[in-house]
Amino acid sequence: LGNLRAAVVVAMVLPLAALATFILMRQFGMSANLMSLGGLSIAIGMLVDAAVVVVENIVTHLAHDTAAKKLPKLHVIYRAVREVVTPVASGIFIIIIVFFPLLTLQGLEGKLFVPVALTIVFALSASLLLSLTVIPVLASWLLKQGAHKDPWLVRKAMAMYRPSLDWSLAHARIVIGVALVALLATVGVYTLIGKTFMPVMDEGDLILQLQKLPSISLEQTVDTDLRVERAIMARVPEVKGIVARSGSDELGLDPMGLNETDTFLVLKPRDQWRKPDKEWLTDQIRKVMQDFPGINIAFTQPIEMRVSEMLTGVRGDLAVKIFGPDLGTLNRLAGEVEGVLKTIPGAQDVITTKNEGVQFLQIKVDRLAAGRFGLNADDIQNDLRIQLEGKQLGIVLEGVRRTPLVLRGAEDVRASPALFESLRLTLPDGRSIPLSDVAQLRHTDGPVKVDRENGARFVVVQANVRGRDLVGFVDDAKQAVAAKVKLPSGYTTVWGGQFENQQRAAKRLGIVVPVALVAIFLLLFATFRSVRQALLVLTNVPFALIGGVFALWLSGQYMSVPASVGFIALLGIAVLNGVVLVTYFNQLLSEGMALNDVVVEGARRRLRPVLMTAMIAAFGLVPLLFASGPGSEIQKPLAIVVIGGLVTSTLLTLVLLPILYRRFGVARTEKLA
Repeated sequence: LGNLRAAVVVAMVLPLAALATFILMRQFGMSANLMSLGGLSIAIGMLVDAAVVVVENIVTHLAHDTAAKKLPKLHVIYRAVREVVTPVASGIFIIIIVFFPLLTLQGLEGKLFVPVALTIVFALSASLLLSLTVIPVLASWLLKQGAHKDPWLVRKAMAMYRPSLDWSLAHARIVIGVALVALLATVGVYTLIGKTFMPVMDEGDLILQLQKLPSISLEQTVDTDLRVERAIMARVPEVKGIVARSGSDELGLDPMGLNETDTFLVLKPRDQWRKPDKEWLTDQIRKVMQDFPGINIAFTQPIEMRVSEMLTGVRGDLAVKIFGPDLGTLNRLAGEVEGVLKTIPGAQDVITTKNEGVQFLQIKVDRLAAGRFGLNADDIQNDLRIQLEGKQLGIVLEGVRRTPLVLRGAEDVRASPALFESLRLTLPDGRSIPLSDVAQLRHTDGPVKVDRENGARFVVVQANVRGRDLVGFVDDAKQAVAAKVKLPSGYTTVWGGQFENQQRAAKRLGIVVPVALVAIFLLLFATFRSVRQALLVLTNVPFALIGGVFALWLSGQYMSVPASVGFIALLGIAVLNGVVLVTYFNQLLSEGMALNDVVVEGARRRLRPVLMTAMIAAFGLVPLLFASGPGSEIQKPLAIVVIGGLVTSTLLTLVLLPILYRRFGVARTEKLA
């Protein structure tokens, strides 16, 4: 702006809009958490867009409009604001519409990004209201009339832009051809970018999941876990402490077998590690676990594990659910699928829950023999159940403490099959007989548990993906499983886990984003009252994506839900700049200026606000680009996409849009007129 007072006026919108956003968040019951505040940080760069356009136009009128010297300052400011109210309002409304698709997300992605979208909508609505009310008032107090010299940066930008624009207008076909080639190259590069659901957020700690043989006892599990924990503490100094949990709780909220253990590894601060790399640390723990053969391991994080279990019912990036009626066949198919997944590049921690091999003592009551002794099968089962589970006889009151009084067999009877076989049953006449007289006892193998989903039995093969994208891995895995594993009739597979979340989010965005584009087109048509100009502004959208796609590819990031949010934000900013430029073209055309002069003068006059909105939006995201704290992994792809896209979007808006407006923006009859 080259004017300290003008800069202060624009900057005032930031605290006021943030304050209004917090008020609206409180009214809607939203908390100030990582994602909602992240949405505000994303919106920071866009909050001043409307104020920049308004103040820049006010400064221009006060400094360069000769007629303004004869009018009161308030009238000049009013005329300047009225001149840009339509493009500013429609542009901000378009950005708000752009973020509406995020409000339709479900599941984990909805929990994460709906607060982001709401915060951005609140902030942009507040900034628009402030830019059209408070900002003009502050401008009337702080800005002065008189000649105003453009700042050095604007003069240098203008000196480079004017000859570039003249050359582009003189070689329109070459410029359009280069833009189309860049667009085609972007399509090719996009196919090289991997796709995943969400970047892995570093929570600071690790969970080592251990899976042992199903026949193991609780005592053996505890002994094995202690040996594992001692080995890790001795050989991996980065681990500060360990807390482990085996089996299920009494409420059954976390159903795990006695052979399954979640080992929580509390890590030291990263600056105390031998090598500050979490993948390296997991490799060190894997080396320790090589001394414990027969134990399957997998790594996850506390919050990640809980979220995955709540949303998909399983842990891991990928879960292959195999449905069918027979447990033996399901276990066989699970083993085959596990073997195939281990051959896919990028597969890690591929395990299937061992669902067979548990030793059961099966008791088959001889009803005829029991009848001869005056017993029936139900009586025998009840007596045996009391021995194992116990029977509550009453409650003992000790002050305010209530203790259940339970009668059951001795601990050694419940732990020893031999002692259980020697139990004696009491007959109605008072005599007792051994259990073996009325029942046959035999040892059998059986399943650990029977999992069901929607009434159908299933088993799960889970895997993590390392060193490649999730969607590409699943595509390869599907082809390999289809080729090597033959499913009998009545058996099906479902691919879930984080992949299921990614597919759901992609499907949802694939529906609502086109709907949002249609809504944007209708708003553009209502603004310009011209189908051709509405389409002209929308043509800026695919060209704006060029920089975002290349930035994502060069940075090595995957196409994820945060990156999709970045493309959505980029779409809104690109449309806003197009609206500002085309509106001014129309204004100059209505004043009787020739079309060639319109595109040159209009582009030159709107160079400063277009550059300012793009640079402020980009600089507002720079902290997210270099952030390294918790949650930065989710916000970084978004910042990369927007900053990269703003480079090409701004360049093509200032160069390509004037060419397209001169060629297609006005009907032929209007050109002749």
